[in-house]
Amino acid sequence: MERSTLEADESHYFTYNPPPKDLQTNITLAREFVGRHAEEGRRVVLVTSGGTTVPLESQTVRYIDNFSAGTRGATSAEYFLQAGYAVIFLHRQFSLLPYSRHYSHNTRSFLDFMKEEDGRVVVDQQHQEEMLRVLRQYTEAKRDNKLLILSFVTITEYLWDLREVAKVMRPLGSRAMFYLAAAVSDFFVPQDRMVEHKIQSSEEFSKVNAASGKKDAKPPAARTEGRSLIIDLEPVPKFLKQLVDGWAPESIIVSFKLETDPSILVKKAEYSLNKYQHHLVIGNLLSTRKWEVVFVSALEGEKWIRVPRTRRTKSFSGVESMVGVASGKAEEGNSATSPQQTAPQGEPAVEIESLIIPEIESMHTKLIAEADQQHAKS
Repeated sequence: MERSTLEADESHYFTYNPPPKDLQTNITLAREFVGRHAEEGRRVVLVTSGGTTVPLESQTVRYIDNFSAGTRGATSAEYFLQAGYAVIFLHRQFSLLPYSRHYSHNTRSFLDFMKEEDGRVVVDQQHQEEMLRVLRQYTEAKRDNKLLILSFVTITEYLWDLREVAKVMRPLGSRAMFYLAAAVSDFFVPQDRMVEHKIQSSEEFSKVNAASGKKDAKPPAARTEGRSLIIDLEPVPKFLKQLVDGWAPESIIVSFKLETDPSILVKKAEYSLNKYQHHLVIGNLLSTRKWEVVFVSALEGEKWIRVPRTRRTKSFSGVESMVGVASGKAEEGNSATSPQQTAPQGEPAVEIESLIIPEIESMHTKLIAEADQQHAKS
């Protein structure tokens, strides 16, 4: 797609889909955060996390959502902080947050980690060591002002925040990174096709509602016809290329490609790399995403990263027999009926993000060096 077309799509989208109410506040916070860390020469990464909603009404009662809880983004943010990055964490409101994720994303209530002792609330003894470790990491990030948390809910709020924060990060050049782990909607309801009030389940009331609403050339995108609810979504313009060319052209961009079909995972990741010209596309299969990913980049080609079998975290949704299938090299001993391996006593499980982030940091160092050389020549 030509640059002029991309710019026209961008102009149309942001003209007719209004910004979030907290946009200016977010821009101010981001500008102060980026300025402070730029002075200190620190790398800054924008981590996007969680899913975007697609509202069906202006006064939203119903919306389309996805399953993402923000696990990848929240976990990755912690490892970026450990690697010395300053992190802007742009996340879906109420999705998982760095550090607190250890206790909020659990089948147990976080109150189960505590007890009352002499009229005081204390952490249960068996959780003391782990909670102290997490608290110290959080306290360090907070003390050094290395973590800025911003939130979105809808696809439009996400895109507005992404664009404006990207512009704020532009002066960082290659020392800025975008780690796009959010599960972004592919379709949406444009503002001019959105009904004002709750969609009625009765066609009789739906007609009354429509008659009192906007009179557009097109019917409302979400409406009742007979006994059916019709939802007519439009594709979200592909702004990933604009992120490369216009919003933050010298930044390092890492995006994700999630698939359910192992036979097309690598091909789709390669297609995204070529189409959007990102520096790295991380492909992951829904059933094995906690244990393996594939890096696809112009710098290093195809590279698989896997957690060793005996160090894998547990997963209710994962299918361990699928590990290796997408690469054409299924693990020996894998079968659909074999039980999931767990880490042996004394050998803790490994989160795959702890393997992903050091690899990205190394790649980032090489790309910064290349960018510095190009600047020196020009």
